[in-house]
Amino acid sequence: MKARVIAAVLLAAVLAAAATTASGSVAKHNATTVTVWLQDDAKNGWADAVAAATRSFQAKHPGVNVDVQYQQWTTHLTKFDAALAGNNAPDVIELGNSETAKYMAAGAFAPIKAKAYPNSSKWLAGLKSSCTYNGKLLCVPYYAGARAVIYRMDYYRQAGIRSTPRSLNQFVADGKKLMKKFGKDGNFSAFYYPGKNWYATMGFVYDYGGQIAVKKNGKWKGALTSPQAIKGLTAAKSVMKALSRAPRTTDEAHPYPSIPFAKGKVASFVGNGWEWPYTLDPKVGNPGLANVMNAYPMPSHVKGRYMPTFLGGSDLAIPATSGNKTLAADWIAAYTSTANEKKMSDAGNIPNASNLAALAAGNPKVSPFARAAKYNWFVPISPNWSNVESGNVLQEMCQAIFTGRKSVRAAATSASNTITRILNTGS
Repeated sequence: MKARVIAAVLLAAVLAAAATTASGSVAKHNATTVTVWLQDDAKNGWADAVAAATRSFQAKHPGVNVDVQYQQWTTHLTKFDAALAGNNAPDVIELGNSETAKYMAAGAFAPIKAKAYPNSSKWLAGLKSSCTYNGKLLCVPYYAGARAVIYRMDYYRQAGIRSTPRSLNQFVADGKKLMKKFGKDGNFSAFYYPGKNWYATMGFVYDYGGQIAVKKNGKWKGALTSPQAIKGLTAAKSVMKALSRAPRTTDEAHPYPSIPFAKGKVASFVGNGWEWPYTLDPKVGNPGLANVMNAYPMPSHVKGRYMPTFLGGSDLAIPATSGNKTLAADWIAAYTSTANEKKMSDAGNIPNASNLAALAAGNPKVSPFARAAKYNWFVPISPNWSNVESGNVLQEMCQAIFTGRKSVRAAATSASNTITRILNTGS
């Protein structure tokens, strides 16, 4: 119910603001200024791309100013909600790709035309889906984050493993070699896999052709009891049992797998690209691992393919209340050009389109994650999805399966029923 209330409030604010602007009684923005809200990540990581976009934009639109205002992840949504209600929203806003659904459902974003943006025919599916609601494209993919297997090359060599695995069967076989070599004390994990890591577990579900939920005739239905999903969950349980000694009752962030990895008790784990430098941070990790770390995409049960990875990242939207929609679209197009996506890639991000994966080829700390992003999945695009996450529905299902408290089918049935109820009612 909370999501419905938020959507209703947002929609009312958007409609009221649009009506006020149309009446001419409020001067929303100086017509020669485009206001852009980006997260601090851009300021600290790829400010050169922001500057280059503005130069390119202003060459096309002489005399138009660009006011880039940097935001914090912890407060940006609260500020955006207030800006919408006060008819003072920016012309361009960055949101995480898991944050867009409620705003799209509320009508807070202006529709966009994909052909107006570079590389749009090859946008990563997981990002494009986070910008699509009821068949309408409502934002632009910005950059992505994906998970890959981060591993210790020295441990692999000592276990007699000469190359990275190309199939899930080979991954398990190699893991068993690592367990035999290093796992005598019972605390070693060839593949560190905490019991509540739903991101990794859903990778197995999607790899076997399953989904979290499907929408039909306007109604959502949990899909974790499909034969494909059950096969994926069963495979995940088998891999965890064979290769992981991670706690069954913790998630992927408490602690981050890079912590036990840095202590020498882990040969590999599925992690985000940023977890590589985090592992080497002397405050929390081990800088001495710099020369023995590497990464590769998690292999699929289908030989030669990668296991789908959850595609995180950010999108850029034009609020429906903007009085500078055409200018905003042109700035976004300049910002997401191939040249600027290259600058973002150099900073450690995955470009927004599959045809740009080669941009990361020269960066060994990015390229494995960019390759992994070729096969990806994303959460159901529903304004109520956040309630599924906050309710820990998938985490509890994973824990029930991996601790043996419930059978795979029983746990999946319970989770699917809960997901069906939440996505359709909000509670």
